[in-house]
Amino acid sequence: MKIVVLDGYTENPGDLSWGSFKALGDLTVYDRTSAADANEVISRVGGAEIVLTNKTPVSKAVLDACPAVKYVGVLATGYNVVDIEAAKASGVAVTNIPAYGSDAVGQFAIALLLEICHHIGHHSQAVAQGRWENCPDFCFWDYPLIELAGKTMGIIGFGRIGQTVGRIAQALGMNVVAYDESPNDSGRAVGDYVSLDELLRQSDVISLHCPLLQSTQGIINKGSIAIMKDGVIIINNARGPLIVERDLADALASGKVYAAGLDVVSSEPIKADNPLLKAKNCFITPHISWAPKESRQRLMNIAAENLRGFLNGRPQNVVNR
Repeated sequence: MKIVVLDGYTENPGDLSWGSFKALGDLTVYDRTSAADANEVISRVGGAEIVLTNKTPVSKAVLDACPAVKYVGVLATGYNVVDIEAAKASGVAVTNIPAYGSDAVGQFAIALLLEICHHIGHHSQAVAQGRWENCPDFCFWDYPLIELAGKTMGIIGFGRIGQTVGRIAQALGMNVVAYDESPNDSGRAVGDYVSLDELLRQSDVISLHCPLLQSTQGIINKGSIAIMKDGVIIINNARGPLIVERDLADALASGKVYAAGLDVVSSEPIKADNPLLKAKNCFITPHISWAPKESRQRLMNIAAENLRGFLNGRPQNVVNR
């Protein structure tokens, strides 16, 4: 059984082991494969029966050129990098990792918020530069410092990750409201479900944790921002296209939105012409919410379980049954 990993470096830059996959077949791991070069993908897949990918596309052309492929394991939750219809037509099973990083992603959302509230990195650098040592006052700060207790956190998308964020917000003394198309009891234990417009009106902080669907694409736009409180903070470490980036940049420039903390953008890696790169009070990180070692180890474990289940005739997490 030949197993090929097309882009293993992001999942495992060397601090994890591929041993669980080596035990299942003849394993070849490529750190990176060009997403733009289908011929390179085809060459590397070759006669492999098993393909693992994170962001390298497995297109119809790849599947047609590599008829030995029986299984594609996506090393992520989103699986749009695989042509699902072509895989189904070819009898190729496609699996994903549906839940592995809720704690890590929830923690990161709050980290973005706390950076906005306290600018810890900036003030640490200021101390290292000698500014405190030479300050005529006992202490100094360059930005307004924000206390979150008593403020309202509005969470759009109240599944595992959204509820994790809600519980942390509660621990910080915040009131939690949520919008989700499928309310449930576990969510009600964390926050109050409200309409989307009500959430936009009430919230001091809005955090996005919904999937990217036709109904949610561009959910943060000029119109929805107009409903929000003046000085609202927006957090997004879900999917970049949930936000119309030009509209957010304009709102940051006007002060309607006080600050934004983003771990995702509409096109990744970010392009030089993205308007948020020059926006005021906009904090952008390179899509790393999911990436703590503990989270990646869970991903690795589930990916191995997915493949083991497929090989044993008990497939799990199949997205194209």
